[in-house]
Amino acid sequence: MTNHRIRDDYQSVRKYSEDLCAPLETEDYIPQPVPFVSPPKWHLAHSTWFFETFILKQFKPGYQEYDPDFNYLFNSYYNNIGERTLRTDRGNVTRPTTKAVYAYRQHVDRCMVELLESEQDEHTLSLVTLGLHHEQQHQELLVTDIKYILGHNPLFPVYKENHNLLSGKNTDTGFLKISEGVYDIGFAGDGFCFDNELGRHKVFLHEFEISKSPVTTGEYIEFMNAGGYSDFNLWLDEGWSWVNENSIQSPMYWHKVKGEWHYYTLAGLQKVDPYAILGHVSYYEAAAFAQWKQMRLPTEFEWEIASVNLDWGQRWEWTNSAYLPYPGFSKAPGAVGEYNGKFMINQMVLRGASVATSPNHARRTYRNFFHAPERWQYTGIRLAK
Repeated sequence: MTNHRIRDDYQSVRKYSEDLCAPLETEDYIPQPVPFVSPPKWHLAHSTWFFETFILKQFKPGYQEYDPDFNYLFNSYYNNIGERTLRTDRGNVTRPTTKAVYAYRQHVDRCMVELLESEQDEHTLSLVTLGLHHEQQHQELLVTDIKYILGHNPLFPVYKENHNLLSGKNTDTGFLKISEGVYDIGFAGDGFCFDNELGRHKVFLHEFEISKSPVTTGEYIEFMNAGGYSDFNLWLDEGWSWVNENSIQSPMYWHKVKGEWHYYTLAGLQKVDPYAILGHVSYYEAAAFAQWKQMRLPTEFEWEIASVNLDWGQRWEWTNSAYLPYPGFSKAPGAVGEYNGKFMINQMVLRGASVATSPNHARRTYRNFFHAPERWQYTGIRLAK
């Protein structure tokens, strides 16, 4: 890939982050209602910090750090880079201001474009590409964190008119049968992938069937009406504790208004559409629903093989696979090696993409991962048997 192509990609990706924030008021950039949600201002600054720290400081001669305090404020989890503010304190960072963060972005963008307009080696360009995919991950988090912030405002404010990302419907029905056999799993070929997709290897799969369509809200309401949230027989032990400790009775963002289910969307509070694809459920809920249907969740390997013939990409789909390394996986040295490997514990794999995923950021081999109770992402369910 040429410098100019990467420069153009850089400018496009960076602009998209700011476009996502364009509908926000200044006050919307700051709140952190729960630890797993980061303020929009932090996302804008952290994705900028990545380029400054890993590229400009390393490869642009004479580069002057924008503000020494920003390394402490906007480092996320890179222990190799130094001390950082606690994740739970990101919402306390009212200064620097939102205006100052945008000025930081402009400074780094100007220096990055200068760098990319000069000849660079493959190593530098590969780090820029990693930084762009890193920012695209944060773009999806921007969408879902903005939704959490606004969706827990008692007025249910509109982020953008006609921007209901939950409105998508299925295009197919029935089940797809996959034959028993040995299959190749993992990324192969040219183009970008994350290190957790590497280590292409063979797996043996028994014959199975997988649904051609994710579960709809109407199907899930049937589960709810059948007492799904009150029948301990359907739940994993941790899931049953989670339901009771948190008084869970429905997917995230659902509210009963005058006897009817509504959900918060980025276009405001709307009636639940029973034909729309279900969203915002945890692994625990996905597993319980599958148990109720007397089926199961697919493994990530089953999903990858079947996905060639599936319509996917509206919801991140929970699999029944723990997030573990592929054979031969090794972490890169230094801070870049902290990107994926150290999170391979107590998390489940989700496959596909979602309506919040950035353009050109989806792959069949992409391995997303979250803890079992988390559901603020656009997560859904696809059944297997």
